[in-house]
Amino acid sequence: MRSVRMQRDQGVAPLVLLLLVGGCVVSGTESSDYSEAEVLPDSFPSAPAEPLPEFLLEPEDAFIVKNRPVQLRCRASPATQIYFKCNGEWVNQNDHVTRESLDQITGLVVREVDISVSRTQVEELFGLEDYWCQCVAWSSAGTTKSNRAYVRIAYLRKNFEQEPLGREVRMEQEVLLQCRPPEGMPAAEVDWLKNEDVIDPSQDSNFLITIDHDLIIKQARLSDTANYTCVARNVVAKRRSSTATLIVYVSGGWSSWTEWSECNARCGRGWQRRTRSCTNPAPLNGGAFCEGPPFQRVTCTTLCPVDGGWTEWAKWSACGTECTHWRSRECQAPPPRNGGKHCSGSMMESKNCTEGLCARNKKISIEHASHPLAPGMGVAVYAGLVGALLLCVILVLCVGVLAYRRRCRHLHGDITDSSSALTAAFHPGNYKPPRQDNPHHLHPSAPPDLTATAGAFRGPLFSLQQGVIDSPHKIPMTTSPLLDPLPSLKIKVYNSSTLSSMELPADICSDGEILSLKSVGTVGRERDYHSHTLSREPGLSTSTTLGNQGGRLTIPNTGVSLLVPPGTIPQGKFYEMYLIINKWDKTTLPSEGSQTVLSPVVSCGPSGMLLNRPVVLTLPHCAQLDTPTPDWTLTLKTQTHQGAWEEVLTVGEETLSSPCYLQLEEECSHVVMEQLGTYSLVGQSCPPQPACKRLQLALFAPRAPCLSLDYSLRIYCIHDTPHALKEVLDLERSLGGVLLEDPKPLLFKDSYHNLRLSIHDIPHSHWRSKLLAKYQEIPFYHIWSGSQRPLHCTFSLERGSLVVSQLACKICVRQVEGEGQIFQLHTDIQETLPPHSPLPSGGSCLPSSQVGPYAFRLPDSIRQKICASLDAPSARGCDWRLLARSLGFDRYLNYFATKPSPTGVLLDLWEACHQADADLVSLATALEEMGKSEVLVVMTTDGDC
Repeated sequence: MRSVRMQRDQGVAPLVLLLLVGGCVVSGTESSDYSEAEVLPDSFPSAPAEPLPEFLLEPEDAFIVKNRPVQLRCRASPATQIYFKCNGEWVNQNDHVTRESLDQITGLVVREVDISVSRTQVEELFGLEDYWCQCVAWSSAGTTKSNRAYVRIAYLRKNFEQEPLGREVRMEQEVLLQCRPPEGMPAAEVDWLKNEDVIDPSQDSNFLITIDHDLIIKQARLSDTANYTCVARNVVAKRRSSTATLIVYVSGGWSSWTEWSECNARCGRGWQRRTRSCTNPAPLNGGAFCEGPPFQRVTCTTLCPVDGGWTEWAKWSACGTECTHWRSRECQAPPPRNGGKHCSGSMMESKNCTEGLCARNKKISIEHASHPLAPGMGVAVYAGLVGALLLCVILVLCVGVLAYRRRCRHLHGDITDSSSALTAAFHPGNYKPPRQDNPHHLHPSAPPDLTATAGAFRGPLFSLQQGVIDSPHKIPMTTSPLLDPLPSLKIKVYNSSTLSSMELPADICSDGEILSLKSVGTVGRERDYHSHTLSREPGLSTSTTLGNQGGRLTIPNTGVSLLVPPGTIPQGKFYEMYLIINKWDKTTLPSEGSQTVLSPVVSCGPSGMLLNRPVVLTLPHCAQLDTPTPDWTLTLKTQTHQGAWEEVLTVGEETLSSPCYLQLEEECSHVVMEQLGTYSLVGQSCPPQPACKRLQLALFAPRAPCLSLDYSLRIYCIHDTPHALKEVLDLERSLGGVLLEDPKPLLFKDSYHNLRLSIHDIPHSHWRSKLLAKYQEIPFYHIWSGSQRPLHCTFSLERGSLVVSQLACKICVRQVEGEGQIFQLHTDIQETLPPHSPLPSGGSCLPSSQVGPYAFRLPDSIRQKICASLDAPSARGCDWRLLARSLGFDRYLNYFATKPSPTGVLLDLWEACHQADADLVSLATALEEMGKSEVLVVMTTDGDC
């Protein structure tokens, strides 16, 4: 047996003491104090089993509106008794309304009870806890309690915490109308009215209502000019905010210019004009009128017609056989111009010159050139023409004989190489044949002409103008029978006012002497130009002296490098070569219109030097290229000496005249070229899919400890290239900033939407934001053009006291209607953080320059044997073309076909693409797939891997 003790309220009738004895209910007598009942067994053996009560209906939360009480109800089965307990005390039995029924299916007793809770009862409860009630049901098996139902007094304040404000915005601008409803219980629901009509975002997608009850108009339209009202309501009342008037204005735009009118003066100086109107579009709702004049006027000159005039008569000719002499005049004083009239009258006249002594006396007049000449005059003219023709023939024969004799006399003399005159840095040199006792000697500075054999064996891919393609300054990269060498020529260069070549006569200096291009004619002038425009700052440039064995120039931690293959520089010559990344504030950028800069602007040089083989320039880029469809139009541009940018090639549109080959990878590009200079990669979206740039977001803060109440957070938006991140790290290091965490990636779409930055969840009890605006924005064009300095936004904060050191907040960065990133910041501004560098660990270990064989992974002996095996065209196609396909260099094979050794250029490009991993596996795999087992054996035995 179990007993339950009931307590009573002050001034309330005593409760009934319930004793559960088996399945029976025994009611006790009323008493102010109840003694503890004797504990009996739970059940007698003869009592039937009964389950615990189960609630069919539990009390629910309720709100008291004004003074109307609320009803709480519960229902349980099986239940011998059921009562409410509110705030831990039993409700008086007289306040219960109980109903009893029998479940027709189970036959169990169902009890239902109601109570009423008034406003007074709720208000009498003091403390932070809400008023609550709970239902308790009994059966012979025990008791069951329901969930708690909370009873609260409903209310709604009158004043809005924030009301919307009227604005004037331009068309298609994003609009934010803010509303904070009054405090209420329950929390008020918010509706927005547009001219008293409820706004439904599901019906008009241009509207968006945020979780904070703000109204966002994505692109303002003229139809959105209206009165907007924020309405808050709950079970108590409805409140209306003040009305905000939104005016969408349209600023005027000029129409296209009309055609120029005709000159108002028919002759001489006048003027002509053209007009335009401010109707594209016309200004509306107070929008600004178009700036500038509605018309333009320029001066013009109409050529006046000039009538022709006769010159003075010439002197009389000698007396002819027909006793006449002649004189002429011309219509050249002035000649007729601009539609003027021609002279009238005769241009020749004749008369008797013997004063009548000759029997025949006739005066002939020839007007203009339309009358035939006299018979005697015609014979004289034809005789003169025949004599002039014979004289010309004699002169041509004399010149030919003289040229032939001169050629025979100087057959073994010096031959002037005019090809060197085509370069900007060198003057023509003189060539002499080698001694006859060594006919097969090949001078290293004068490689053989390969045009004769290359054209005969290379097939369709080599059907080019070999005289242009295989110029004499190409060095052969193979000993294949395909490339038979011609007799060598020795170059000898003579001095003029200054040095004109990097090779000097033997009586001046030895072949191994290093010369600086600063003293070389035209090149010196080019270097003077670069010295004013290019900055050789530490970390942004590198230089070294290279010779015939080549090398590699690398700017650490930037991804920029220049590969100079062996044989690029003539034997015995040395060049001071440089590689420079131009700073944004010291160069013009190559973007035009909707183009965007995707790589750093890099200068390599000297720009006037003559290259025997192509070099490979590696440029990192930030274009997102992993989409299934091409959405970029990529262009390589170069800068002229005058500072203008010119297009070198467009990827996918190469022709035989393209001077470069561009190999694209996911994060960098490799340019195979034969002319050094200033280069950069630009891109443009290829419709219909908008392109994406890879950006990085870097968060910086002042270096600890912070001794001021002010604290700022800077977020940079930069290109996702090593050079851009290095530039920002250097800048922040000079400003005393520290990188809080690794930069986050962000894809920025060509959608004309700005980049929005906002800060949230600031602990307002200790920190305060100084910004009045809710967010900051970086304009789309500033990011897309890439022509701005490192872009950043600053969030200025202020802490309450110097004791506060912990800062926790959230910074959101996203492109409007695009992708975004979130920085979760938890930092101690007094704690000194260790230096944090996101640059690759191996990047700083790479040397800035490597000279000679150590710069290349592939030994020269293996390179020569691969070239000898693959340069010659194969009927089965197992030649350099298959190697290009295996390595992924086959976008435009005709470029490699124009080179004396296509395999050599492919291997140079492979060296540039694998400079980081230096792994021969990819090359060995490609050769194995081609079935070149003999080359694999050479790589295994002779290689240093």
